[in-house]
Amino acid sequence: MCGIVGYIGRRDVAPLLLEGLQRLEYRGYDSAGIAVTSPKTAGLRSVKAKGRVRDLEARVPARFKGTTGIAHTRWATHGAPSDANAHPHLDAEGKVAVVHNGIIDNASDLRRKLEADGVEFLSETDTEVLVHLIARSQAPTLEEKVRETLRVIEGTYGVAVLHADFADRIVVARNGSPVVLGIGEKEMFVASDIAALVAHTRQIVTLDDGEMATLKADDFRTYTTEGTRTTSEPTTVEWEAASYDMGGHDTYMHKEIHEQADAVDRVLRGRIDERFSTVHLGGLNLDAREARRIRRVKILGCGTSYHAGMIGAQMIEELARIPADAEPASEFRYRNAVVDPDTLYVAVSQSGETYDVLAAVQELKRKGARVLGVVNVVGSAIAREADGGIYVHAGPEVCVVSTKCFTNTTVAFALLALHLGRTRDLSVRDGKRIIEGLRRLPAQITEILDQEQEIEKLAARYAEARSMLFIGRVRGYPVAREASLKLKEVSYIHAEAYPASELKHGPLALIEPALPTVAIVPDDDLLEKNRAAMEEIKARSGRIMAVAHQHQEKADETIVVPKNEDELDPILMGIPLQLLAYHTALALGRDIDKPRNLAKSVTVE
Repeated sequence: MCGIVGYIGRRDVAPLLLEGLQRLEYRGYDSAGIAVTSPKTAGLRSVKAKGRVRDLEARVPARFKGTTGIAHTRWATHGAPSDANAHPHLDAEGKVAVVHNGIIDNASDLRRKLEADGVEFLSETDTEVLVHLIARSQAPTLEEKVRETLRVIEGTYGVAVLHADFADRIVVARNGSPVVLGIGEKEMFVASDIAALVAHTRQIVTLDDGEMATLKADDFRTYTTEGTRTTSEPTTVEWEAASYDMGGHDTYMHKEIHEQADAVDRVLRGRIDERFSTVHLGGLNLDAREARRIRRVKILGCGTSYHAGMIGAQMIEELARIPADAEPASEFRYRNAVVDPDTLYVAVSQSGETYDVLAAVQELKRKGARVLGVVNVVGSAIAREADGGIYVHAGPEVCVVSTKCFTNTTVAFALLALHLGRTRDLSVRDGKRIIEGLRRLPAQITEILDQEQEIEKLAARYAEARSMLFIGRVRGYPVAREASLKLKEVSYIHAEAYPASELKHGPLALIEPALPTVAIVPDDDLLEKNRAAMEEIKARSGRIMAVAHQHQEKADETIVVPKNEDELDPILMGIPLQLLAYHTALALGRDIDKPRNLAKSVTVE
C-alpha cells in the first residue's frame, strides 16, 4: 500500500528519494511527497502533490538540496486524496516531518485533545497527530520524543521521522507495517519495501514489530520501543534492481505472466527427491512423526492467496487424505475460531506482510498453534512469525494484480501435499506420477502462453460485456474464483464465480445472451457433469467460453490447455484466463499495472 523511502548520507537526496518512490509505484497510491534537510541547512523543506510521482517531481524546485530526507506515496484511508493529505506531514514550525504507513486507531481521540490545546490541523489524516505529538514532546532526544509518542498510539504503523534539531539522523519504528533498513557505505537507506533499496544496496535489516532504529550516515542501531538495544545483523537479498525492470514488455503484468515457466522451475529446483518419490522441504521444520499427527489443515489467505489456498486444500485432501479447507484470514481472525492442537495452519501471503494474515498468525501463535508460512519475500513478517514454511521463489512481482506468484503458490501447495502424502499413505507410484507432472509444468505453461494471439482476439470479443459469469466444479471452482477476481481487478468488468453445480439453485436466472459464461472444464471424472452445466446455459441462449483439455461442442469458443495429472490441472487452467483479463483490460484502456482503488501489499485492515 503506502510507500516509505528515506536516505541519509552525502549524496543529493531528492533524486534518490524520487527514484525510490518510482520503484514503489506498483504498491498503489494517490499522492506523494518529500521532505529534506541537511546538517548544513536550517529547517526542513517539503513538497507534496496529489497524483503520480511524476506530478511531485514536476513540483520539486531545481535548488532543492539536502543530504537527508524522507518521502512517501499515500493510499488514502483518512481523508480524500489531496495535496494537504499527502505525506510528509510537518508541524506548525516546520521542524518535524513524519511519513507513516498503517492506521492509528485512536487518532480521533488524540486529535480532539490536541485541538483543545490549541493545535491547528492542516489535514484530515490520522498521521498528523504523530507530528504534533513529537513536536510538543519535551524529551531531550529525537529517539525519546518518538518513543514517548508511540506509547500513546494504538494501531499499526511504519514511520520515519525527521527533526530539524537532529539533522544527523532519521528515526524509524515498526508495528504491523514493514520497515526495512538498507546498509550502504557511509550512507543508510530506509524503505517499506526492498524494491526501493536494491538499486543501491543488497544488505538489509528488517525491523520486527515493536522495534525502532536510528540511522546516521555511517551507522545504525536498533532497539525496542522501550529502549532496550536489539541485535540486527544485515542479510543479503537475492533480488537485483534488474528484477524490477519491464524487460522489454509494455507492462509488468505482461512480463510477469510470461515469467511463469521460469518461476515454476525455480520453486521446484532442488526440492524433488527422486529416490523416495517425494520432495525436500526442510524449511517446514516438521519431521515425519509430527506430520503424521496432523489431523486437519487450515489455510488462511486473502484475495488471490486465498484462492491459491483453496486449490492447495484440495490437493492436500486428494494426495495426503487429510481434511483441509481454506478461509479468508480477514474473517478467521474475527470469528473466535476453535484452535485445535492437531490442526496445521498455513498462512499464505505474496508479500509476507498482509496485515489480516499476519494478525491471524499472531493470534494462532498466542493460542499455541503450529503455523507454516507460504510467502514470496524472504525475511518478511509472516516468514519470521511462522514456525516454518515454504518460500515460493516467484521473484519480484510488481504489478498489483498477482499472476506468477499465484501460480508458484499453487505449485508450492502441490509440493506440500506430496510431502504430507508420502509421510502417510500416498504410494511410491503416485508420488512418481505427481513428480512427473510437476516437471512437465514449465513446458506446458510455455505452450499455453504461445496461444496469446488467439486469446487476445477472444478478449476483444468479450471486452464490451458489462458482466461475466465464471463456473467450475470441484477442482475447477477455485480457478473460476481466481479468474473472476483477475477480470474484476484489472478490467473493472463485474464478474462472479459459482460452482457449476449451483447454477440451477439461482444463477440460471441471470443467463441471457448479454451475459457470457467462462466454464472451467477439466478432463476428469466430472467432465460429463460440466458438459451438462453448459447444456443448461445453452438452452437459455447463453454464450460460453470453455477452458478445457479438448474442444467443447457446447461452447462458442474453447481455449485448449495441455493435460497434466488431474490433481495438478488447476495450476495450468488459470493461466489463459490471466491473459484473457490482461487483454480485456488492454482493449478497454485500463491502467493495467495500477488498477484503481487497489494496492499491492495490503498492510492495513
